[in-house]
Amino acid sequence: MRVAIVTIGDELLVGDTVNTNAAWLGERLTERGVDVERVVTLPDRVADIARVVNEYRAAYDAVLVTGGLGPTHDDLTMDGVAAAFGRDVVESQEALEWLAQEGGYAADDLAAGTADIPRGARLLKNPEGVAPGCVIGSVYVLPGVPAEMEAMFETVADEFAGEVEHVTSVVADEPESALLDRIDELRDRFDVTVGSYPGDSVRVKIQGGDEEAEAAAAWLRERVELADIAETSGE
Repeated sequence: MRVAIVTIGDELLVGDTVNTNAAWLGERLTERGVDVERVVTLPDRVADIARVVNEYRAAYDAVLVTGGLGPTHDDLTMDGVAAAFGRDVVESQEALEWLAQEGGYAADDLAAGTADIPRGARLLKNPEGVAPGCVIGSVYVLPGVPAEMEAMFETVADEFAGEVEHVTSVVADEPESALLDRIDELRDRFDVTVGSYPGDSVRVKIQGGDEEAEAAAAWLRERVELADIAETSGE
C-alpha cells in the first residue's frame, strides 16, 4: 500500500508549530507495512489543497490529510478536499447527532461550519475533540491537534496495511563517506533497503525480509568498525 501524507497549516510553514503529525503518521504507517512515499505541507489555501489532493489521490492508494478542520476563518481543509472531488461541503446530520449524544452539544451551541463535511463523505468521529473528520474516496481527513489526530487515526488504522518488513541497524564508528563502498556492496549482495544516518556515529538501517536483513547486517558488522553503543533490531 502506497500512501501520501498532506499536512495543512500556515503555522507549520512559518515554524510556529512543529509538524509532529507527519512524523507520527509516518512511523505508525510504516509499522503497519505501508509505504509512505510523499509528505507535503500546504498553506491554508483552498486551491492548493484541492490541487495536491487531486494529484495525490490519483497517484497513491490513500492520502492522509491533517489540519485545518473546524469553523474558524483559516479552517479550509474540508473546502479544499471537497473541491478536489467537485463536491459541496454540507452539514452532516450524523455529525450533529454524534456531537449531541457524545459531546452534549446542541446544534445551537456549535459555531457555524463545525459539522460540515463534503457531500457523500464517510464521517470520522473525533474521540478527543469536536471537529469531525471524514473519508471521501481514498482521502482520509484528520484534525491537526495531535491528540485528536492520533485518536481518530486509530479508528481507521486497520484500513492501512502492507507487508511488514524486518528492520535492523548497524552502528559504525566511521565517517559516513568512508562507508560508501561497503554500503554499495551490501546493496549489490542483498535484497534490502539501506539508509545511513550520521551523527556522533553512523547508524546504517537495513530493512527487508527477516533472514535477508539479518544476513546483510551480519555481513556489514564484519566489515566496519562498530560503535560502542547498543544496536537495534526489530520489525
